Amino acid sequence: MECKTEDGGDVCSSEPAAGGINVFSCTQSDVTSADHLIVMVNGILGSSTDWKFAAEQFVKTIPDKVLVHRSERNAATQTLDGVDVMGERLSQEILEVIKQKPNLCKISFVAHSVGGLVARYAIGRLYRPPKEGLSDEESAATIGGLVPMNFITVATPHLGSRGNKQVPFLFGVSAFEKAAVLVIHWIFRRTGRHLFLTDNDEGKPPLLKRMLLDDGDCYFMSALRSFHRRVAYSNVGCDHIVGWRTSSIRRNIELPKWEDSVNEKYPHIVYEERCKACDGDQVLTDNDIIDDMEEELVTGLSRVSWEKVDVSFHNSKLRFAAHSVIQSPVKLEVYSGQVDILSRRSDIGV
Repeated sequence: MECKTEDGGDVCSSEPAAGGINVFSCTQSDVTSADHLIVMVNGILGSSTDWKFAAEQFVKTIPDKVLVHRSERNAATQTLDGVDVMGERLSQEILEVIKQKPNLCKISFVAHSVGGLVARYAIGRLYRPPKEGLSDEESAATIGGLVPMNFITVATPHLGSRGNKQVPFLFGVSAFEKAAVLVIHWIFRRTGRHLFLTDNDEGKPPLLKRMLLDDGDCYFMSALRSFHRRVAYSNVGCDHIVGWRTSSIRRNIELPKWEDSVNEKYPHIVYEERCKACDGDQVLTDNDIIDDMEEELVTGLSRVSWEKVDVSFHNSKLRFAAHSVIQSPVKLEVYSGQVDILSRRSDIGV
């Protein structure tokens, strides 16, 4: 396994047999002490390169704590194979990485766009229920044998892409949105069906609906609940691919009013809230519910707590690329605010 030096010698990378890229400190003492695996997952038609800058920033910030793995099993056209197929590949990749690094104790995920759905599927496969008859520490649920810490999604369509204004470049025009449901599988194949909830495998409900529960040997909701933190980053505007409502897991009436900045340290964060788990059914009027399926998804995902962080790039030169900008910057000098989002994600609770 050949190691390469990145970013002026502070950060190294290697290509493990499992695939993908491992990113870690070049200092041997840091490598020995790093016990927290951070898995970074790209979105549709993306690759592990999309996370290169962010991965290096994580390691530079907490070099003695983390090993960052940039997943590569689902890249380019492989991202069209379906959320479930990609989730299976990701889970196998993670198990192979864990097997090669026996000193790992904790695991976190940072996933962009559709990658967030893939990560949710993968953790459902990797979840190991608590064991009975052991101490609390020994019996705790794990993800691939590791303690689940942080599950962070960035512009992920948790509620799918079906529905009014869930795909902003369709301009909220009903005719366009209805047509997209009919043709999306021609462009994005099986993944498109999952996003628009038109899949019907062997008469089963849409996959995103099934992922609200534990389904057979896939412990989707138990796995999500097992994480210490769940964080959803969302673009409030200028994201033409994923709407604010679906990425922030909110009903239309719950979208907050935001100001230019509410955080001096991270000025491009315009709204933050901590949402407690809600097991009860919220009283809603017919006018509050845009789509019955969407309401099921919001209700289901709200049964676990979320930290919701709303981001705006409306003053950036790259605002029309907000869907990508929120994930990883191209050049720091082009838009200094990109570091704000990455730096905050580096506070990953190791």
